[in-house]
Formats: sequence, C-alpha cells, structure tokens
Amino acid sequence: MTLKGKTAVVTGSNSGIGLGVARELAKAGADVVLNSFTDTAEDHKLAADMSAEFGVTVRYIKADMSKPDECRALIEQAESCDILVNNAGIQFVKGIDEFPTEKWDAIIAINLSSAFHTTAAALPKMRAAGWGRIVNIASAHGLTASPFKSAYVAAKHGVVGLTKVTALETAQEPITCNAICPGYVLTPLVEAQIPDTMEKYNMSREDVIKNVMLERQPSKEFATVEELGGTAVFLCSDAAKQITGTTISVDGGWTAL
Repeated sequence: MTLKGKTAVVTGSNSGIGLGVARELAKAGADVVLNSFTDTAEDHKLAADMSAEFGVTVRYIKADMSKPDECRALIEQAESCDILVNNAGIQFVKGIDEFPTEKWDAIIAINLSSAFHTTAAALPKMRAAGWGRIVNIASAHGLTASPFKSAYVAAKHGVVGLTKVTALETAQEPITCNAICPGYVLTPLVEAQIPDTMEKYNMSREDVIKNVMLERQPSKEFATVEELGGTAVFLCSDAAKQITGTTISVDGGWTAL
C-alpha cells in the first residue's frame, strides 16, 4: 500500500522501535517527522538520510515528551499530522517500596501522559483533514505484568486504556486508534545488554537470549523493529479501517500463556 501524501509524526524516533517504525512508514511513502529530546547534528542528519533514501520529506523536531507543552508543540510544529505514532518511552526497575518518586513521575509522564497530550493536539488536525490514524506503542506489559516494573506496567496499561477511549470517541469518524504490544524487541539498547548478561550468568549468547531475556517469549525469538513498523503500516491502510480500539500483540506468544 502507499501512504503518499500523508504525514506521520513518530515520538521518540531517533533510535530503536521508533526509528524502525518511522522507516517503514517512509518506505510506504509517508512524509515523516522524527522526534526526541535531543537536538544534535546527528538527529538532523538522520532525517536528511532517510529523506534521501525513501524520496519523502523527513524532518526532525526536538520535543521533550516529559513536558506537556512540548508534546503539544511538536504536533503544532509538524503542521500536518495524519498519522501519529506514540512511541516515546523509558524504563526503570525497582520494587514498589523502593521505587524513586521521580522515576515514577518520569515514566508516567513520558510513557503515558505524552500520548494523551499529542493525541489531544492531533485530533483536530485529523478531523480537519478527514482522515487519521493513531498507533500507540504499548507493550506486552500493557496486557500482563512483571515484578519490579510498577511504573512501566501501570503506564502501558494506561496506554491501552487511552487507546480504547480514543477509538470510541472517533468511532464514527474516518479516524482509528490502536495499540501495538511488543514483547522483547531486538534494539541497540537490548543488544548492548547481551554481553553483560552473558558474563553475569556465565552463559553463551544463545542461552542468554533463549533462557534469560526471552524466558517469557514462547517463540524464543526477538521481534524486530521492521515487524513492528510493518504492523503500523498495516494499521494505517484501508484494509484496517474497521480495526480500532484494539491491541495487536507482536510478542512471540507471550500473552497467550
């Protein structure tokens, strides 16, 4: 399918899942707005390189997703926002009784509240354009839980709830809202954790991946950013226009357990 003529704003997209999704949307013909909280030459070069590779317009806009005003300003600066991918997220692991308040606040702000603010700013633009797609990157932890991840699990459950409400409020309009729930995804951040985990457990790379990192993922394979991007492109297609308010798990069977 082609998304030519559409503009996609992807939060938290200068690396990892966000960048993978942005690349697949650009490959499908969409103009893209990349985003993160930094504003470096590398960020803008990433946009320029993607534009040249896919023959679409790609811009980079700095916005800190922990700050409501900057979340909304991102959408205004993008001007057009036919597709919104709420991807920005952070993680911190600690027991509830030891969980730092500032970490809780930051995770809720970036992983959940930012999606509310960008959606609130994007909906009027989508309504004016007569078409819109919102794709929230939730998590398997939006459907299930793990110990020591209270803020992350709470935020991702909240993203799933926000997805349903947004879908109901736009159900009779040509706008859809869905959540993708990845399991473990092979990103540079995850890749960087493998050597230390191998040393900690005195295991081979293969054993660390299958028995430690992917313990709860029945396929014993990582999802890829390209697979998540492909799912997002499908949700933006005409074939998915009656799919709204739901979650699509890309988790190798994790939530089937």
